[in-house]
Amino acid sequence: MKKKHVNARLICQVSAAAALVLAGNAMADDAFSSDSKWMTGDWGGERTKLIEQGIDIKMDYVGEVGGNLHGGYNDDKTARYSDQFGLGAALDLQKLLGWDNTQAKIQLTNRNGENISNDRVGDPRAGTLSSSQEVYGRGHMVRLTQLWIQHQFFDNKLDVKAGYFGEGEDFNTFPCDFQNLAFCGSQVGNWATNIWYNWPVSQAAIRVKYNINDELYAQIGAYNQNPSQLEHGNGFKLSGSGTAGTVLPVELVWSPKVNSLPGEYRIGYYKSTADANDVLKDANGNDAATTGDAYRVHSSKHGYWFVAQQQLTSHNGDASRGLNIAANATFHDKDANFIDNYQSVMFVYKGPFDARPKDDVGIGAARIHVNDDVKKNAELLNASNGVSDYDNPVFSPIRDTEYNYEINYGFHVTNWLTVRPNLQYITHPGGVDAVDNALVAGLKIQSVF
Repeated sequence: MKKKHVNARLICQVSAAAALVLAGNAMADDAFSSDSKWMTGDWGGERTKLIEQGIDIKMDYVGEVGGNLHGGYNDDKTARYSDQFGLGAALDLQKLLGWDNTQAKIQLTNRNGENISNDRVGDPRAGTLSSSQEVYGRGHMVRLTQLWIQHQFFDNKLDVKAGYFGEGEDFNTFPCDFQNLAFCGSQVGNWATNIWYNWPVSQAAIRVKYNINDELYAQIGAYNQNPSQLEHGNGFKLSGSGTAGTVLPVELVWSPKVNSLPGEYRIGYYKSTADANDVLKDANGNDAATTGDAYRVHSSKHGYWFVAQQQLTSHNGDASRGLNIAANATFHDKDANFIDNYQSVMFVYKGPFDARPKDDVGIGAARIHVNDDVKKNAELLNASNGVSDYDNPVFSPIRDTEYNYEINYGFHVTNWLTVRPNLQYITHPGGVDAVDNALVAGLKIQSVF
């Protein structure tokens, strides 16, 4: 058995044992109670006491199954499983140390498993643009995902956060209830190639936010761009060695009430100061795939985004239930980025049935477009290598546009457990027209310990 599988099993066994021990110490109706916020309960009231003292223990789990039902690059049917364990603590330093308006957080994550998208849905030479299991990626290892301190100044008008964290925590933020990556979390990080590192990777960073009024704020950040932090074994790296540049995002966020229902609208821009290779041209402006010269180096690259989330209806006057719409769009540097644009739209109905008021049903569609210069570069590479047969191992697949669709139903089993079966349909996986469209069955489990 591989070591990573042994580690994953050991973590599961330790977590289960800890849950049983804590359950024995808690009140009988606390641990595993459907009304509790946590699977392990309130630890006989000790957990609430800790929160009152300023220490909020965070333990959670996400597991995802993906099985290829039809189509894709390889129609040999199988299923893959990936997961993530999280352990951390949110600290109220005003309660703990008497530091007014100050918070801190530390978070560790551990990911394991495999992904159905890599070789069943997509051609391994091209992969897929999105992923049918969003929790997969960034190595089978423990990472320091958050280590920061935050303080509010001037009657909470100015908010400053510094330490180690990712851009997607504050900029281009988006929830992660769908299983397909194209509908989950900060989308800029998915398409801004090798620049913007989403969860669980952290970077040395500072974020400054100014609250203009109760509905509007502006923020700016600076994030150390260090590719070495992606490497296996560097999950706790805090040094700046390997730094390539700085990512500078700015964003304006508006949170209005429309017909008394909440909404959030974001518009932002990022610039990376790190060198970035052109996707087509050499230093002389000629096609690098033809000349054989190195690709031109740009001193920076940039992009921008829009995010909109709005609750459209309530359910019989209950604002916790009703129809919500969300949309994302990102646009990236055509000279130096593999993906040049992405768009998605999602509809989620919370509380669709009176008998299941905390369940939800969601449907989404996304479009991911490969930079036309990337497509041209692949065509030139194939011509240079004298290959035109798609089945030739040397052939570079021609990529254009991938479409992802997902429909899911979230069963709110308890306050600490949601089980979300889903179906995904991927058109032109990897943007490769030669790959059959794929149907994937998924299952997402979200639990809070």
